[in-house]
Amino acid sequence: MTTVAVDCMGGDHGPQVTLPACRAFLDHHPEAKLLLVGMPDALAGFTHPRSEAIGASEVVAMDDAVEVALRRKKDSSMRVAIQQVKDGRADAAVSAGNTGALMALARYLLKTVEGIDRPAIAYPMPNATGGATTVLDLGANVDCTEQHLLQFAVLGSALVAALSGNNSPSVGLLNIGEEVIKGSEVIKRAGELLRSAGDAGDLNFHGNVEGNDIFKGTTDIVVCDGFVGNVALKTSEGLATMIGGFLREEFSRNVLTKMAAVAVYPVLAAFKKRVDYRRYNGAALLGLRGLVFKSHGSADAFAFEQALNRAYDAARNNLLERVQARIAHARPLLVGAADAAGAEAATT
Repeated sequence: MTTVAVDCMGGDHGPQVTLPACRAFLDHHPEAKLLLVGMPDALAGFTHPRSEAIGASEVVAMDDAVEVALRRKKDSSMRVAIQQVKDGRADAAVSAGNTGALMALARYLLKTVEGIDRPAIAYPMPNATGGATTVLDLGANVDCTEQHLLQFAVLGSALVAALSGNNSPSVGLLNIGEEVIKGSEVIKRAGELLRSAGDAGDLNFHGNVEGNDIFKGTTDIVVCDGFVGNVALKTSEGLATMIGGFLREEFSRNVLTKMAAVAVYPVLAAFKKRVDYRRYNGAALLGLRGLVFKSHGSADAFAFEQALNRAYDAARNNLLERVQARIAHARPLLVGAADAAGAEAATT
């Protein structure tokens, strides 16, 4: 039995979305159990033989500062859900709440894996192959060193290997061109570290990739800092929304366009399904001593169920152990990169 703790109060919609998603998830996963964390009144109407309600007296609002979540709301549904992972009662936790608060609480309660300085947010973005490209970091770390980008590559490789069965996923470093000489000094040094990791067998490093390669599916994983990654994510979601709106508008104008819509509907339906970011909902917070997944705050029940699916699959496929094993194998390189950075800083 795989157990997932759910922050039922988080996100824009709270229990009116999370509870229907939890019921659908339990119906589809007979070997799963859910710990539903939230205000007792909000959870009172939910019953299922493989669920357990855990009360919390506070809720982290979407606009709460990190300090509020950490220091003032010590009995929030978000914190209590993560605590279930720390205490060993749950294999993973899922929340649609405030991203900054979730990252801060997860890092405070669970700590990072040895060899990892900062956790990263990893998210699968749909690509032209019909699959998805896992991109990290997507907002947890705005300023990154080359050592952090190397760590993200190791973490992303472990995630994709655990969830896809591909034990040697390809890694690309996001840059303004494929050439080694392009990019900032941090990106150039990161490329050197990633090539060294590839030579040592710790990574399957493809080389530099550009923004359009994310959607081409050139590599299984794309590594970047959190600022760039978050912009790429929000741009892709905005584009999908724009395309959907455009099609609805064009095919409702007159009889001819409506007739055309009937003819091309199967193609449009397949395209809409491919770019529907709800199907890919559920970002992993990697590098922690426990599994935590972030859902979109605006997720509907279908999308939130996908986040539960990702957390369940990660726990069932021993993602945490795989991450730790990859980090242990790459530790000499990670330590060497950190030592070199320290020596460079000391000389400057």
